[in-house]
Amino acid sequence: MFGGSGFLGRRIVKHLLNHGLVVRSASRHPGRAGRKQAHHELFSAVKADILDRSQIAAAVSDASTVVNAVSLYSEHGGVTFERVHVEAASQLADAARRAGAERYIQISGIGSDSRSRSSYIKARGQGEEAVDVGFPGATIVRPAVMTGRDDAFLTTITRLLRILPAYPLFGNGDTRLQPASVEDVAEAIARIASAGADARLFEFGGPRVYTYRDLVLEVARLLGIRTRLVPVPFVFWHALATFGEFVPGVPLTRNQVELMQIDNVADTRLPGLRDLGIEPHDIDQVLRSA
Repeated sequence: MFGGSGFLGRRIVKHLLNHGLVVRSASRHPGRAGRKQAHHELFSAVKADILDRSQIAAAVSDASTVVNAVSLYSEHGGVTFERVHVEAASQLADAARRAGAERYIQISGIGSDSRSRSSYIKARGQGEEAVDVGFPGATIVRPAVMTGRDDAFLTTITRLLRILPAYPLFGNGDTRLQPASVEDVAEAIARIASAGADARLFEFGGPRVYTYRDLVLEVARLLGIRTRLVPVPFVFWHALATFGEFVPGVPLTRNQVELMQIDNVADTRLPGLRDLGIEPHDIDQVLRSA
């Protein structure tokens, strides 16, 4: 399990363990992955940088299934979207194949497109293609925007609703979203890892499709907050995100703005959560559990 210390990765590890699987979490900070994990007798954490070929080869040794949940949201120095989402993913898939793994699961995202003008969206799409070459028959999982206790999406909306007299929308707020519970996504991946799957491409979304405007209003209603929505042109958000990437602590990147310009909705022609026997949770259930 690569990326086992991240937002989604920690949940995947937990659900894999709940399925009785022996889990080896590989990350640059192995100490973080083991915190509060049950079934410790089935769990181990090793230090491995996905950018280091020798370390990933050692990490996948004897693994029957390899899951890649490593993601990069902001480039810095030589650590680029192409380096992480394309080159490193390809190297990991190839290492898994050479190690004799039976399954390889690549976590991508809805909207990934190798022909996109966005460097982030393009890299995610190219990564899917590279993984399919490195490990023929790999399973690609594309979640919608994910929500959970410590997410960067729903909690941000909640915080801004509570502190701002008016809520700034991305554009007119017309972008369509289908938020998925991170716990549902993690459980789905655990089921694929434990039982396999005939399908090679999944898209996971929640039970409802919202416009961004309606999603904000629904969160405000659930919180009992009255708010006023203010449309803000995307050109402003791009400028703010460009500036913010040079200022530590600003929770907005250009790729996030680019993602908010395209619909984030699961393709109904592809298998999803219900096809794996999972009834998806809506945002009201996520807010109650937060």
